[in-house]
Amino acid sequence: MPTVTRFAPSPTGQLHLGHAYAAIFAHDMARSSGGRFLLRIEDIDAGRCRPEIEAAIEEDLAWLGLDWERPVRRQSQHMSDYAAALTELRDAGLVYPCFCTRAEIRAEIERAADAPQGPDGPIYPGTCRTLTQDERKQRMARGDSYALRLDMSAAISRAGRLDWVDRARGRVTATPETFGDVILARKDTPASYHLAVTLDDAIQGVTLVTRGEDLAPATDIHRLLQMLLDLPVPEYHHHKIVTDDAGRRLAKRDRAATLHSLREDGRTAEEIRAMIGLA
Repeated sequence: MPTVTRFAPSPTGQLHLGHAYAAIFAHDMARSSGGRFLLRIEDIDAGRCRPEIEAAIEEDLAWLGLDWERPVRRQSQHMSDYAAALTELRDAGLVYPCFCTRAEIRAEIERAADAPQGPDGPIYPGTCRTLTQDERKQRMARGDSYALRLDMSAAISRAGRLDWVDRARGRVTATPETFGDVILARKDTPASYHLAVTLDDAIQGVTLVTRGEDLAPATDIHRLLQMLLDLPVPEYHHHKIVTDDAGRRLAKRDRAATLHSLREDGRTAEEIRAMIGLA
């Protein structure tokens, strides 16, 4: 069966060798099966995303010899999809508004000597989960800032036991409870990574999600959202992370060598493939 994969960068900085690995890996997995390779631009964070970077991303991918289906899906053009999903979860009683500031959450966690830890650090203590409906309505009516959190306990009770298939490690039992009540949206960000990527993959018909192994734990949350929103379940392949000579993961904030700079230095696409082990 033809495989459908995607590469989904955020246009906040130039692509580097780690991005090249992810893009080429996804592209080759699709093409080897006669399938489809998609490009998705994850640009919900409008304050950090830049059109010129999006253009540079497409230029880099074309230089690498990759081709993708058009039109490109841009998250900023599909806010109604995320809003509809949030409404569905809210109507099911699975989402609640959280008015806690980061400082308040940090203070609450510091007061609890045995605060549980999740994959992303200390788990939100659930302070706002116990607010009454009247309290929530009053605070929202007066304009208090809030985030929408998934009531993890209620969600798991509804979903039951879940698992997912990783081509690199086999069948994996999902344990989304280790993340606690994750944020699905904020006032200034209409959808979190977890919600947006899960919906996008389903809407685009992605059958194989390829991404770095550092994102494997997050797949537990995505599997839960798939169940709650009655979405199809793709296979996954969490691949290695490209690192620098010191073993550190390449990142935009570290000004890792960009594909643009490597191209200007005279490197070829074939050399890039060899450098990242995908020749």
